[in-house]
Amino acid sequence: MTSTDASAPVPPSTADSPAAAPSETAPAALHLPVLAWFDRHARDLPWRRPEAGAWGVMVSEFMLQQTPVVRVLPVYEQWLARWPRPKDLAAEAPGEAVRAWGRLGYPRRALRLHGAAVAITERHGGDVPSDHAQLLALPGIGEYTAAAVASFAYGQRHPVLDTNVRRVFARAATGVQYPPNATTAAERRLARALLPDDEGTAARWAAASMELGALVCTAKNEDCGRCPIAGSCAWRLAGKPAHDGPPRRGQTYAGTDRQVRGKLLAVLREAVSPVPQAQLDAVWDEPVQRARALDGLVADGLVEPLPDGLYRLPLT
Repeated sequence: MTSTDASAPVPPSTADSPAAAPSETAPAALHLPVLAWFDRHARDLPWRRPEAGAWGVMVSEFMLQQTPVVRVLPVYEQWLARWPRPKDLAAEAPGEAVRAWGRLGYPRRALRLHGAAVAITERHGGDVPSDHAQLLALPGIGEYTAAAVASFAYGQRHPVLDTNVRRVFARAATGVQYPPNATTAAERRLARALLPDDEGTAARWAAASMELGALVCTAKNEDCGRCPIAGSCAWRLAGKPAHDGPPRRGQTYAGTDRQVRGKLLAVLREAVSPVPQAQLDAVWDEPVQRARALDGLVADGLVEPLPDGLYRLPLT
């Protein structure tokens, strides 16, 4: 259940050196209050309900990458109503996954989820595997998603490091405002050190620490008054020192190739038959950028070119 918050780098000395190891009492001091807070404040999200199953958890994890919950919810519900099992999605053309993805953004995720559904159907009899290594071997599944599905769907003990969790750990355990841009070996060591020994408790801890980062220990305007571990947070106890590394990377959209790609895909999603080049040309005035965006969509397998200058969503 990853968020859209952009991670920010920490000073090189912090990112490149081993993370501060928690004391022997530190893990339990964090676990108990965070788990108690989660019991009271966890959101009722459809992928957290027992009926969601492993497939529902997997779909949510793909959709929540860099996309807020409020945008995911309606698409998630429609997706599961149409494709309640991996084999249902696998039976459709990949272009239908792209069409149903709508405006969630980063539509290559739709193709990857379709590819995972095909592999699950062919290799695992249509059931999302519970084995972490088998999850990791599915197309489109990386370290985070494999750990998240194994933890949230099957109650297993894995460190689940999304942006929210990494920010909570950076502040509470290492005393810095933001984690590095990319997950480091030091962060993985810290996450393993903080993981409860019991499998069920570890799975709840993964969800609870993620929820804490999403709702309280946010990237901006953190609410320490509501935080269950504010009294032991290393960053707060140090006076909440400001980030002093390179500037945080912001995300832009207007005028970018990503915006153009979105406009081109919107035309194809709404079309019931192949679309002529002229119809695509009408959505963006700048021809060089438009051509570059369309070429990128073709290269990514999101758009299929046909003879006579026609385009459609992919059928294979």
